[in-house]
Amino acid sequence: MARYTLRRLLLMIPTLVGIMLLNFIIVQAAPGGPIDQMLARFEGADAMASTRLDTGGADIQVNDESRGARGIDPRFIEQLEQQFGFDKPAHERFIGMLVDYATFDFGTSFFRDRPVIELMIERLPVSISLGLWATLLVYFISIPLGIRKALHHGSRFDVYSSGLVIVGYAIPGFLFAILLIVLFASGAYFDWFPLRGLTSPDFADLSTWGKVKDYAWHMTLPVLAAAIGSFATLTMLTKNSFLDEIHKQYVLTARAKGADEHRILYGHVFRNAMLIIIAGLPAALVGIFFTGALLIEVIFSLDGLGLLGFEAVMQRDYPVIFGTLYLYTLIGLLLKLVSDLTYVWVDPRIDFDTREA
Repeated sequence: MARYTLRRLLLMIPTLVGIMLLNFIIVQAAPGGPIDQMLARFEGADAMASTRLDTGGADIQVNDESRGARGIDPRFIEQLEQQFGFDKPAHERFIGMLVDYATFDFGTSFFRDRPVIELMIERLPVSISLGLWATLLVYFISIPLGIRKALHHGSRFDVYSSGLVIVGYAIPGFLFAILLIVLFASGAYFDWFPLRGLTSPDFADLSTWGKVKDYAWHMTLPVLAAAIGSFATLTMLTKNSFLDEIHKQYVLTARAKGADEHRILYGHVFRNAMLIIIAGLPAALVGIFFTGALLIEVIFSLDGLGLLGFEAVMQRDYPVIFGTLYLYTLIGLLLKLVSDLTYVWVDPRIDFDTREA
């Protein structure tokens, strides 16, 4: 198993490089780079200053930089290229980026003038909080529900619960978030939960138990909104997996021998049926942690990694774009490896070394 783990870790390197290279090419080819964004800011500042002069506004001071924004000095553009590193060929910039990223040096944000790693560490607790609790909620509800549905297949409970989870799946997360705000946070119906933020302004002054309650109070609605669309997939996957195992020959043989039903279900069926559930865990984690959290972060004013990445794309802030992409990809690859190792933990009969040999 150690050889397999080492082999997988080594394969992550070319995979990571390939993903970064593909996205580097796409981002570089996209119009409106960071220099264009910076020049547009200067031109906007110049237009605003000119409007104030034309309308006789009180603010009539215009500095030399704003005055020259309409006719950009080529030397100024060269300075911007040197500042952003665009005075070097693309391949040199890409290789330099990979060397820095190997030591988790993501550089400095073009438009925030702060190290990217600081921005990511600052936003990481929000994304972890939202993704972790949403994933745990989905798994703790969907797996027992799926098992119960499999044991009572075709019953009223099975039919009604299927209808509920499918309705939840059909509702977009952001729409459900708005519905939760209207019902429980706007004051129009109930005013039970806060509208924004991860904690209250006086969080630091609260007791330990008070901090726990305040944190849970703020996270309830965002977690529900982030998890609503995932219940149906995992519930039905669990149900179908258990149904498939329950009707296999080894279960019928165990029942014929008089084995305890509880032992059959949780000693044999559960272990085999959970393999496919475990296989989907990395995708569920990555999806809820990052891609699925963007709109939820915006609606509930949660300043997380999803919102950071979106703002970076809109501003063409390349260090932040590639830094977050590198982190997402690395986490996804590591979670996939963890998933394979969990296979062996759940079912020791699986041997990846023998399979690959």
